[in-house]
Amino acid sequence: MATAAPHDTADAPPPALAYSTDNCQVGRALAVFGDRQTMVVIREVFNGVRRFDDMQRHSGVNRQVLSNRLAHLVDEGILRREPYRPEGSRVRHEYRLTQKGLDLYPVLTALSEWGTRYTADPEGPAVEMSHRGCGEPVHAVLVCDAGHRLDDLREVAPRPGSGSKPFAG
Repeated sequence: MATAAPHDTADAPPPALAYSTDNCQVGRALAVFGDRQTMVVIREVFNGVRRFDDMQRHSGVNRQVLSNRLAHLVDEGILRREPYRPEGSRVRHEYRLTQKGLDLYPVLTALSEWGTRYTADPEGPAVEMSHRGCGEPVHAVLVCDAGHRLDDLREVAPRPGSGSKPFAG
């Protein structure tokens, strides 16, 4: 499939107008993570905060909202519930990432890098992603299937995928 040409003329419509967004994977992914609280819950679990009370206290997310977001992430297969029993208490659950959830690490890393660049305090970021093996910072990097690292982000061009459908509107 040919690469879409960059849109650089004022008279021609953007190539993206030729295909539908009804089955767009980006839109579908955002439907899973559609609000700030859902991403905050995911951040907490990635940071090792897995128990409801700890998560609520640390994140500040309202208990009912937190309960709803955790149930949603379990239903989506991003988290799984693991039972535990504190001594002298009833069985409770902590939340662990599934493989589908772990696959979000590059997304969280990219969001973290973007936040570091544009929203961090002057002293620096509150959290840094680092390699467990050596302690050095980890970065989200774009690499094509041929192995080329894309340092200039303008080298990336969206194009219709194998599941694209013509736009009928």
